[in-house]
Amino acid sequence: MSQPKNTAGTRYLEHGTSEYLRANLALFAAGFATFSSMYSVQPLMPEFSREFGVSAAVSSLSLSVTTGVLAFTLFLAGLMSGAIERKTVMTASLLGSATLSLVAAIAPGWSTLLVARAFEGIALGGVPALAIAYLSEEIKPADLGTATGLYIGGTACGGMGGRVIAGLLAEAFGWRVAIAVLGVIGFVAAAVFVWLLPRSRNFIAQRGLTIRQHAGPVVSHMRHRALPWVFFCGFLFMGAFVSVYNYVGYRLSAPPFSLGQGAIGAVFVVYMFGIVTSAIAGRIADRHGRPPVLIFAIVLMALGLALMWPDSLIAIIAGIALVTIGFFAGHSTASGWVGLLAEHGKGHAAGLYLLGYYLGSSVIGSLGGLFWSGYGWAGVAAMVAAILLIGLVATIRLTVWHRQPAPAA
Repeated sequence: MSQPKNTAGTRYLEHGTSEYLRANLALFAAGFATFSSMYSVQPLMPEFSREFGVSAAVSSLSLSVTTGVLAFTLFLAGLMSGAIERKTVMTASLLGSATLSLVAAIAPGWSTLLVARAFEGIALGGVPALAIAYLSEEIKPADLGTATGLYIGGTACGGMGGRVIAGLLAEAFGWRVAIAVLGVIGFVAAAVFVWLLPRSRNFIAQRGLTIRQHAGPVVSHMRHRALPWVFFCGFLFMGAFVSVYNYVGYRLSAPPFSLGQGAIGAVFVVYMFGIVTSAIAGRIADRHGRPPVLIFAIVLMALGLALMWPDSLIAIIAGIALVTIGFFAGHSTASGWVGLLAEHGKGHAAGLYLLGYYLGSSVIGSLGGLFWSGYGWAGVAAMVAAILLIGLVATIRLTVWHRQPAPAA
């Protein structure tokens, strides 16, 4: 990301000023709109299967095509972030994703819906790719942690709100109305964003960066003895988490539960636990090291998965809560570790982590549908357990590396 070259003359947004408050509210709204739109289809997947006559694996593509395209969009946007004007691109992202939500809501067939969701993956990339860059450039360093936390809180609230709102509206009015309402929310968020967000004052566009200059840091990070394992952990964490969230709706909509869309959407309120967990896990990781927190996160997700085995609604909700807490602890720890391990090209390293993270959602999330179709919840649980075991092996490898002295230069 771009940083001001002369910090002595930099005009930052400071806590207690109206511009600081406006920037935080604007990015909270942007984060909420972006992630509510992205994850709104998750509780609707059983409804897609019924209306369009598609399997669970095919229905999961409504999310997987979005996150798969988003993975590459974020990576490319990260490479170009030094030359991209922040507010203009984020505004276009919000307007584009809101428009595509309305297109998805009126899609005449399954293929059209998937095309709209794929293009939405392109549109959605602008906000997460540039929001942190904007904050790091415009907010006073002493106030950056609070501002970043508020933005991340907006994304987390959006992830939960999109699931809950979509589920409740789908049961009352149908899935098309649910997606359309979230599109309207996106337009409102875009208006709030344009009205409130101060324009960049410290952004200095970088010109003339070649493919070779981008490739250098990427190759260096992939040759790092630890970073590729952290990228892999992000891939596995997200894949396991999304698989649970994708297919638990199918389980709860079938006997013996037979829950409606509203009740299934309401189950995702447990997402709130993850919002709190991220900050706590970060503090623990700073104090006791990251490998122990990653191992604890995997164990917690495994316990939650085991708790979901019996046909008990209370046990399933408690299990989802544990899986959620474990996921957010692992994701926040791994993503934070990337910035510490990358001695240069931190933007490229973050882009590689997000590439793996969203590819995990896309690839493993869709793979879980094949296990659901063939073996039901037992198949999904077995697949997720295998993913977590692989994650444990990768984390142990990181733990061994963490204890070894760095090789001599």
